[in-house]
Amino acid sequence: MQLWSLRTLKSLILPGGIVLLAASLVFRGAFGPVPVAAVNFYSYPVFAAGLLLAWRFQSSRLLFSFLTLLLAHRAVEFFSGGRIASAGPGRIALEAIALLLPINFIVFSVFREWGLVIPAIFPRLGLLFFESVFVAIICRPSETIAPAFLRPDFLGGVPGMRIPMLALLAFIAAIVVLLLRFLLHGKPTESGMLWTLVAAFLFFQSGGSGNLASAYMATAGLILVSSIIENTYLLAYHDELTALPGRRAFNEALLRLEDQYAIAVVDIDHFKKFNDTYGHETGDQVLRLVAARLADVTGGGRAYRVGGEEFSIVFAGKSVKEVLPHLEQLRSGIEVSHFHVRGQQERRSSEGTQRPAQNEPTVTRERRNAERRAGAGPAAGSKRKPRTSRTGPVTTADQPLSVTVSIGVSGPDAKGNVPEQVIQAADKALYRAKQAGRNRVESTTSARPAKSRRSIA
Repeated sequence: MQLWSLRTLKSLILPGGIVLLAASLVFRGAFGPVPVAAVNFYSYPVFAAGLLLAWRFQSSRLLFSFLTLLLAHRAVEFFSGGRIASAGPGRIALEAIALLLPINFIVFSVFREWGLVIPAIFPRLGLLFFESVFVAIICRPSETIAPAFLRPDFLGGVPGMRIPMLALLAFIAAIVVLLLRFLLHGKPTESGMLWTLVAAFLFFQSGGSGNLASAYMATAGLILVSSIIENTYLLAYHDELTALPGRRAFNEALLRLEDQYAIAVVDIDHFKKFNDTYGHETGDQVLRLVAARLADVTGGGRAYRVGGEEFSIVFAGKSVKEVLPHLEQLRSGIEVSHFHVRGQQERRSSEGTQRPAQNEPTVTRERRNAERRAGAGPAAGSKRKPRTSRTGPVTTADQPLSVTVSIGVSGPDAKGNVPEQVIQAADKALYRAKQAGRNRVESTTSARPAKSRRSIA
């Protein structure tokens, strides 16, 4: 994701930041006092729904995040007797759990998601079990102050902060880790866990007990619930590989179009050759590179991945003439983009090109080596020459690769074509761009095809 784009900022703030802000206003009395019964009614359904959704979507990471929040809340309330404690077991529990909770979030975020299977469940259950035993031991009724390692002298403290400096540093580290993961992956669960951690920090800062603290912990659970819903929406309407909106979102966008619009159809040139030569991992790199450029198309366009190497761009309220400069800028921007294939070797292409020797079976490699020693093959020290193809140049795996696209664009004519007819006209323009040599933009003024006249339902 782009670090400081408006889209990134919006994805980071929504919905977790807004949920936390709204809850803070409500439970701090901006609209009047909130009774304890209302907070309890708010808390129990949130955690029940969260645990159920995490189980239904087979997410061990979110399930154990919910369990961590729930155990933290109950443990602090139990050892403090429902009151904000300044010393004794309640205070010790607050300080210990304030350190353990952000550490758990770091662990759960970096662990790979395996679903609710035994190899994923047991390590997390073991972590929560040993932490519970540790808290129970240090919070014995006879204890009055937390162990020294929970509040080292050299760190000091922050005025007005209810948690020790070590716990505060753990929270800061966890927030940084989750923020970096969000910027790398752009997933709603990452931003959700980040805002959940902020809500949990406010829980500890509120003393860990009482109406306000319970409301903050329930809000932390609600943020996680909202991240599950947001992630479900993302999977349903966005392509997972490219992060662009998918075909379902494209079809719904067509239904919202009015009289004036333009639709561009984008196809990656020689995409099959990339897959055949360098493998599907490189093909995925190509798709992501093109998708990143399409996501930033100017002129008010919205890009969609509609299947394979094909993309569509919808320009609502724009004519074909208005969008042509933006499409040409997009095409040239993709043309000058380069990337390197790392750690991969050229594969057999559809023309029957040889695989590299290290990817061949042992018998084939031995036969080839024997032929080379006998002089039947290329010299042992000779270099592989770059291969060429009738459809375009192919570079070797250690050279930068470039990719181009062909674009066809069309819009409704005076007869009022429906979107399906405009798409078919754009497809014909794309075909002309391919026939004319690829890496070009073609438009059409005749949007009515000879065959289908049906509208998209």
